[in-house]
Amino acid sequence: MARRSSGAIRKVKPQIRVVGFDDGTFSFSSKLEREKTILIGIVMKGSQEVVGVLSRWITVDGRDATNAMIDAVKSSRFRDLRVIMLKGITYAGFNVVDLEMLHRKTGLPVIVVVRKKPDLRAMEKALRKHFSDAGERITLLRKAPPLVELIPGRLYLQAVGLDYERAAEVVRVATKTGLTPEPLRLAHMIASAVMRGESTRE
Repeated sequence: MARRSSGAIRKVKPQIRVVGFDDGTFSFSSKLEREKTILIGIVMKGSQEVVGVLSRWITVDGRDATNAMIDAVKSSRFRDLRVIMLKGITYAGFNVVDLEMLHRKTGLPVIVVVRKKPDLRAMEKALRKHFSDAGERITLLRKAPPLVELIPGRLYLQAVGLDYERAAEVVRVATKTGLTPEPLRLAHMIASAVMRGESTRE
């Protein structure tokens, strides 16, 4: 098992090791059948260099995204990872990530980066309508830390295990062009290409 870096991030270096996770596309029929989609993690030195790729399969609308990420990180050969970056709190439909568990089990801070502020009320309504375990999923949504506006109306973040000032600094260091950090941008491209045959736009 790879040894994780420990201790708080005191200074955000340009080559800080970040893993960014995104999932592949899926169809409406795959939601009905609870099929799988790909989960891709891109390991980078800041925004400068890709040093590795992680992959797992997760269930559409399932409950396995958190454990898949934990397993991918803990069993990887990348011993110098410092931060986990996510593109939201839900993957593969309503496969809700337990941010606190992900942080606790990996020993790494978790930063969630989103372009649009999610409508939690609409999400909770959909969960109650379609899922028998809606209460457990809603609990995960509600216990996530508050969203902080990084770029007014354009970029928001959540952070577990890291203060918002340093989390924002990590996001800036990991971003090369546009608004999306490079590990997340590349993870999206690869995950969508695996599922569709070519990459899709964010």
